[in-house]
Amino acid sequence: MPKKAKELSALEVKRLKSPGFYFVGGVAGLALQVKSSEAASWILRVRCGGKRRHIGLGGFPQVSLAEARASAKNQITLIGNGIDPVAKKKKDKSNLLAESIKAKTFKECALEYLQKHSRKFTNIKHSKQWISTLEAYVYPIIGNIMISDLNRKNVLDVLEQPIYDQKTKKKLGTFWEARTETASRVQNRIKTIIDYAIVAEYRSGINPASWSGYLDTQLPAPNKVTKVRHHPAIPYKEAGDFMCLLRKKESISAKALEFLILTAVRSGSVRAAKWQEIDFENSIWTIPPENTKNRQEHRVPLPKQAIKLLRSLPKIRGKDQIFSSPKGKSLSDMTLSKLMKDMKQRGEITSDGVPHGFRSTFRDWAAEQTNYPDEIRKVASGHTIGDSVKQAYQRTDLLEKRRRLMVDWANYLDKTKHKLKR
Repeated sequence: MPKKAKELSALEVKRLKSPGFYFVGGVAGLALQVKSSEAASWILRVRCGGKRRHIGLGGFPQVSLAEARASAKNQITLIGNGIDPVAKKKKDKSNLLAESIKAKTFKECALEYLQKHSRKFTNIKHSKQWISTLEAYVYPIIGNIMISDLNRKNVLDVLEQPIYDQKTKKKLGTFWEARTETASRVQNRIKTIIDYAIVAEYRSGINPASWSGYLDTQLPAPNKVTKVRHHPAIPYKEAGDFMCLLRKKESISAKALEFLILTAVRSGSVRAAKWQEIDFENSIWTIPPENTKNRQEHRVPLPKQAIKLLRSLPKIRGKDQIFSSPKGKSLSDMTLSKLMKDMKQRGEITSDGVPHGFRSTFRDWAAEQTNYPDEIRKVASGHTIGDSVKQAYQRTDLLEKRRRLMVDWANYLDKTKHKLKR
């Protein structure tokens, strides 16, 4: 135990200007270490766990003599209770740092999630939809709430916020009632961000945005609020007549739509298609992961009609795009839709339909007019089949079986009943 020094007064301590180590008394081992007339700090010299420790108690005069003696007594009490003050200080500092790292708002977590998962979005439009819905419906209500404090009421505040007609200012209902499809997506996006926060240990406990067994007790199911609206599609019995009309058009958008129909893939994959993705020798189009919805490479067997179409298209030097606008850029997502809309307005076709609807046309034909198994039809449309276990064991993409299906589809499209206006 250190000897007790003469107990100095506050005035005597203030007069210590020469560099040195001065014991000030009042508490055994308490000293003022003077480095210069402008720099001095408090040091407690003690033994802890059989080791000599020098514990810093702060600078002087920021920490007064009385405060230093009180702090020194506290340190000695901790040691007497079997606690290492230095180790405790480090642990407290570490805990404080950990808590500050965890202290994130919902918006901060959302931005962090979007940055880390930007590659999961199938296209720029999908990413913008995430951002725009969060900015419009979520951030104004819960964006600044700490992610660790979010509860069910906060989530319901988002989903049940009032929606007004922008022109008449008349209330249309709650977000969940008036814009059910968008609200359902927002609910799932909130859940995803909170799931991310839970795994990142920014919060713990139940995810208050979970639907099953949680929000479903508070809100009606989306399909009970509004009917699901499917993309309008040309009936498969009219598909041959439509194709006959389409092949009379020379525009690049007509060629892109024809290729879309023959391959039964999504519009985005067709508009992004590049020449290097086409294997003419084996009649295969390999769509890279970044151009598919499920972010998995998708091989499409090409029937002879699709190969003939591709060979008829001009290749622009220095351009990899197969279907490009006159300016050499990718076709917009509205180009193919406008083509079909114009055909309807001119009376060339009588049925409503959009480009994406041809996937439904293809599936309806395959289900009603062929005997191909459901899994063949699904893979042909670019869908992932089965659960994760089945996917792990089924490593083939059933290419050759799908090839026969796509040949049958292309041959079916060559048939026409001449029911549509020429």
